[in-house]
Amino acid sequence: MAGGAEQLRRIHLAAGVAHMSEVAMGVTAPPEDSFKRRTVLLITAVGVLAFLVMLVLGAYAPDLRSGDDGGSHALSNSATGFRAIVELAELTGRNPQVLRSGDLLRDYSLLVVTPGSGTDDLGPILERRGPYATLVVLPKWAAVDDPEEPSWVRIQGLTPDFQPEGVLAPAHELQVTRVRTASEPLVAPGYAPKAMQFNAPELLQTVSGEGLTPVLTDQAGRIVLAEIDGTPLYVLADPDLLNNHGMRSATQARAALAMLDFLNETGAEAILFDVTINGLGASRSPLKLALSPPFVAVTAAIALAMALAGIQALHRFGAPRPPRRALPYGKAALLDNTAALVKRAGREGHLGSHFAAAVRGQAATLLRLPSGLTPAEVAARLDRLPTTRRFTELAKQASAARQREEMVQASRALHRWLEEIRP
Repeated sequence: MAGGAEQLRRIHLAAGVAHMSEVAMGVTAPPEDSFKRRTVLLITAVGVLAFLVMLVLGAYAPDLRSGDDGGSHALSNSATGFRAIVELAELTGRNPQVLRSGDLLRDYSLLVVTPGSGTDDLGPILERRGPYATLVVLPKWAAVDDPEEPSWVRIQGLTPDFQPEGVLAPAHELQVTRVRTASEPLVAPGYAPKAMQFNAPELLQTVSGEGLTPVLTDQAGRIVLAEIDGTPLYVLADPDLLNNHGMRSATQARAALAMLDFLNETGAEAILFDVTINGLGASRSPLKLALSPPFVAVTAAIALAMALAGIQALHRFGAPRPPRRALPYGKAALLDNTAALVKRAGREGHLGSHFAAAVRGQAATLLRLPSGLTPAEVAARLDRLPTTRRFTELAKQASAARQREEMVQASRALHRWLEEIRP
């Protein structure tokens, strides 16, 4: 039993030595996986997909905004908005289009612009419209968001006169007048169609100024809708004839459609509603450009290449490299390690005397000198050899070396001297 116990102890000792050798070689047992490979791949795929969705939404977020924010524009459901006339035009086959970009401003169809205040710059829009029919609806009501319903507003009163008067300024100076009415019918003088049978709102906003040709007036002749300077630029003084509040009445709705048809170009196939002036235009960005034709093909090719590279990275290719030992075998490795240790200690410049002694010993062996000679006697005999330089001179130079460069030069000189005496 004692022999068996001793044998078992030796086996355990050998196993411990083998484990230490593996640690020295930098090889450790593989750790247990915290996650299975399938779980890691699933987490990575979900993360990549979420990142891509975030990029796409970030690029197209401005285009996806509903615009139902209570503003005075064609996407708003509030009382001062104009979504009702857009939907009514859609239901009656008039093909309304809400413009989020200025690319379609050169279309010859009627454009309805609904600025929210007199500070909105209509210059770029009117310049691009040129000779095409454009209807500018002046602001009238001062409203704030309804805290109970975000898409609704609460009317605080009328806007100051300078707000509607400044919409077309300074190119066209307008004067605004507000009057109380008994909801009597408005008058469409001249060539306006009879279908434009509006009833005046209880508080009517009218406009006056130079270069205005009346298209729609109240009973007293005050202008509600006017043509400016004989061009296809029209101004509607009172937005209640076209906004959601006014479209509650079937009479007003029919008259509004008739007005849009009358102002539209002959043969036009649509009615355009601009929302860029209300801050709802589509933004341009490099990311959106990369996701739009024709550049989307390049983006898809890059994404495919990255996916293939990721799939390739999941699989090993080629034979696995064997682990390297921390301490290699052989005399060369031992010499390299010793040299590295001496270099790290900064003692290279102090090895000259040792190298000279080693050369002296090799020379004594080559010349078969008696083994009982002292180092000085051996050096004296070596000096009598017919060589270029004397051994003691070279040995003294090596012993005096303190810098690495000096040590290298002295050792090379001793090596050349040793080569000279070789048989």
